[in-house]
Amino acid sequence: MRFLYEDESFSFEALRAAGFANDGGADLGEVLTTLRNVGEGDEEAWLREWKRTAQRVHAIGTAALAAGHRVSAREALLRASNYYRTAEFYRRDDPAHDPEAKALSALSRETFATAAGLMDTPVEAVRIPYRDTALPGYLFLVDDSGLPRPTVVFTGGFDSTLEEAYFAIGAAALRRGYNVLAYDGPGQGAVLREQGLVFRPDWEAVVSPVIDYALSRPEIAPGRIALFGYSLGGYLAARAAAHEHRLAALVLDNGLYDYHDAHTRVMPPFLRGWIETGRDDLADPVAALLMQASTQLRWALRNGVWAFGAASSSDYIRRTAAYTLDGVAHLIECPTLVLDAEDDQFFRGQPQRVQAALTCPNTLITLPESEGAGEHCHMGAMSRFQQVAFDWLDTTLASRACAA
Repeated sequence: MRFLYEDESFSFEALRAAGFANDGGADLGEVLTTLRNVGEGDEEAWLREWKRTAQRVHAIGTAALAAGHRVSAREALLRASNYYRTAEFYRRDDPAHDPEAKALSALSRETFATAAGLMDTPVEAVRIPYRDTALPGYLFLVDDSGLPRPTVVFTGGFDSTLEEAYFAIGAAALRRGYNVLAYDGPGQGAVLREQGLVFRPDWEAVVSPVIDYALSRPEIAPGRIALFGYSLGGYLAARAAAHEHRLAALVLDNGLYDYHDAHTRVMPPFLRGWIETGRDDLADPVAALLMQASTQLRWALRNGVWAFGAASSSDYIRRTAAYTLDGVAHLIECPTLVLDAEDDQFFRGQPQRVQAALTCPNTLITLPESEGAGEHCHMGAMSRFQQVAFDWLDTTLASRACAA
């Protein structure tokens, strides 16, 4: 499905930004007026126009807050947060040292933090102990009763931020009586940008401290913790669940069995061979040529080099080989929902591989293009995706409660 653009990457990212309107992350009119001034593949115009819209909406929120209009301020600041994130998205030439990228990311976090303080339900910014540092997170609570409730732990993906968790599942979870604990892990959000920590394949080393923290909170019911993996998080959460058995349920959106294969299956055999044998002197120039012709490939390889701490595109691709469920998927014990999108352009066929390797109770659901839910992570069909995920979770946790 194409949305506003023929460029596959621009189409998807525009749909992603617009789709979060479902829970207050955008107004469709603002998206359309922003993008009418952005041509196909024009990354400079993309940043300029999204930044302009973000600043305008940010100013609306600031003025509303100063005037005492709490709801109006919150709504504008939530949209501004998403728009700042979207503006920064393609800024990948040198993101670790780029003042513009740093400023836009910081503004996305700051506007969300202000909006979170204006929500009708309690939101707490938390610090989760991790090795010799801490991971930033948000604990979204259903209410201030202190009663233990079922809780979803959100694990983001390749370019997710913990703030994005609110639009993806957070608001939907709260409406259904679930708390949400969202965090940035290594390679993600503020942890990558502020601490310089890059992705690691053994994600149980990240999730187990998060679960330790969750179990320290009286508002979180110990036997009703569900782990949710979003995009690349579909691998990360599954890998963690293979070793972390304090989970009541696992939701993978989308299921991802082999991250390396998701990259190399679309490569010419000669290029794949050069990368695998370390002939970077041959592979990297070819990758550079391919990047010139593809917005998606250009962004993905640049982001991968940064987020994985790689020396080059070839080095990044080699590092992804460790991100596989081969030999560990059968260790997952909790009931698992594997979601697929019919037209997923990134992980085609991967959810089926995940399900085939599982030995725990599991369900595979493919959402179709005919329902508008066929894009990666069901972008543009958030209500439908949320309905499917939480209906399954409601039933699964209720069954476990009865069995207990």
